Amino acid sequence: MHQEAAILEIIRIARSLFLQNRSRMAALLSTKTLDCKDLHGYLKTLSSYTLDRLYNHPATCLAVFRELPQLAKHYIMRLLLIDQPVSQAVIGLWANNKYINDHRRAVQALTDLRIWYEKPLPGGMQGRMVNATFKANMKTALLGGGKPWTGRGGGVLPPDKNSRDVEFLDKYALERWECVLHFMVGSTEGADGVSRDTIEVLKHSGLMKVEEGDPVPYITPAGFQFLLMDTGSQVWYFILQYLDMTDSRGLDLVECLSLMFQLSFSTLGKDYSTEGMSDGQSRFLQHLREFGLVYQRKRKEKRYYPTRLAINLASGLSGIVTDSHRQGYIVVETNYRLYAYTESSLNIALLALFSEMLYRFPNMAVANLTRDSVRAALIRGITAEQIISFLKSHAHSEMVKQTPSLPPTIVDQVRLWELERDRFKFDDGVLYSQFLSQADFEKLRDFAKEQGVLVWDNTNKRVMVVSRAGHDSVKRFWKQQKNS
Repeated sequence: MHQEAAILEIIRIARSLFLQNRSRMAALLSTKTLDCKDLHGYLKTLSSYTLDRLYNHPATCLAVFRELPQLAKHYIMRLLLIDQPVSQAVIGLWANNKYINDHRRAVQALTDLRIWYEKPLPGGMQGRMVNATFKANMKTALLGGGKPWTGRGGGVLPPDKNSRDVEFLDKYALERWECVLHFMVGSTEGADGVSRDTIEVLKHSGLMKVEEGDPVPYITPAGFQFLLMDTGSQVWYFILQYLDMTDSRGLDLVECLSLMFQLSFSTLGKDYSTEGMSDGQSRFLQHLREFGLVYQRKRKEKRYYPTRLAINLASGLSGIVTDSHRQGYIVVETNYRLYAYTESSLNIALLALFSEMLYRFPNMAVANLTRDSVRAALIRGITAEQIISFLKSHAHSEMVKQTPSLPPTIVDQVRLWELERDRFKFDDGVLYSQFLSQADFEKLRDFAKEQGVLVWDNTNKRVMVVSRAGHDSVKRFWKQQKNS
């Protein structure tokens, strides 16, 4: 009895401490990843009114169409030139039965994005018809006609005496974007190149936070996860957060999105005119310039060059790799030693997020991947998969030649270090004890087990714990048994 009382007292104290430090424990134990929606995931969050306005632009319709599931594209192409609803039963016959799941995904995607809608047929059958606005502008995009998507009022630009090539634009985009990343890791290199608008987006997105009494923002666990994403995913997530703030900036969300989609059809290395842009789009263009998505020699220049970041942006997260033109620099050895052949302080700062830095040379840094360094990264909210993905995407060209590119022992060990943190699981529960008979205990225990709410039991001591969610049903059952 004394031993049982001691155990229960320990449980009570541990639970009390846990409740007192719930927020801190959640921060330490959680590995929640960033909610980075793809293009369709984002568009589904918009109101029907906003979507209908978006579909007034051919570039938007074509950008949305190219990201649809393959079967959904097939359905739209079949329906595009038909001016009457088509029976849902007929549409269902367009896909083989073994592709029924693909058919359902296609139907759901087209419905969620309001690309088509249900319309009753004579006789009471249900049919589907393509959104009239989407249909008209999709025809324009595919068959030609309408106004130019970029430089709408400027005609043909004269030759640019300060023209920029692809190599310059790639370098410029990378430097501008790295200013944001430098600021996030606290490097002085990025402090001067980051505006107040950018800082507001970082705070709004939860990537950085400001404590009372300290005006300097600091990085959050979500920010650490953000740093280990590839450049394309970083830019896409950042722009989504920016678009979430358009109302507070006095900008029209539809105008910003339509310009973004227009840029995605630009040619890398070609200049475009700013003539014909609204005031809101001109302001949005200046923000894109700051982020490295467009190059404009001077703020009032009448021409701009979209960079690779802008051209890939409208693809969301659908498999684009914007780091493909960048050289890998990390060599990983089976003894957990990392060699980073880079002069960039940002690259070294990113590596230091999950490794222990040993040496720094002019063009190389050496680090160790240790249990403590990886656990410190996990506490900040970085996941094992993000660490592995970062090492793979930045692997040196000599590492890429190998199959697999990373030593399997390193990959397995990083995952095992993450699993170490998942050994303890905290669940709210209710303790049941002091049963008058063994039969009463077993009856209630069996009921809790059948309901799937039994957390733990000890038959000899007649003690059991049920989940907080199942407490009401167990209590109700016990009262019914006592009254019967």
